[in-house]
Amino acid sequence: MSTLVENVKEAVKAAMRAKEKERLGALRLVTAEFKRVEVDERVEIDDARALAILDKMSKQRRDSIAAYQAAGRDDLAAVEQYEIDVLNEFLPEALSEEELAKLVADAIAQSGAASMQDMGKVMGILKPQVQGRADMAQISQLVKSQLG
Repeated sequence: MSTLVENVKEAVKAAMRAKEKERLGALRLVTAEFKRVEVDERVEIDDARALAILDKMSKQRRDSIAAYQAAGRDDLAAVEQYEIDVLNEFLPEALSEEELAKLVADAIAQSGAASMQDMGKVMGILKPQVQGRADMAQISQLVKSQLG
């Protein structure tokens, strides 16, 4: 079992002991998603897969925040933001703009990409390097700006 999954389970136990209801709820969402993936895909989750799941959950919450704020529901947006904060505890540190730009440039050079048709190759190289450390939509924009 992955260390990331173990870390989440330990955090659930700690939240139970400390009677942190909101944190426990957010952590249980994570463990439920891990379990769902294990059952649906019949796999044991490793760190890379756990990272992808956490990254996806974080992105879903960012999208929800935008929708809630557009609808004037700041109370619901605050709940989603709290869940993102809890998820971020388990994600690696985010990459800076300079680090992202360098990774994109290196990936373009490595793949020999010359046009937008090569974007898939570049993204294929970048995704494992930035998983959980950067928003893929942001990476996509950077690649498009360099290739386009």
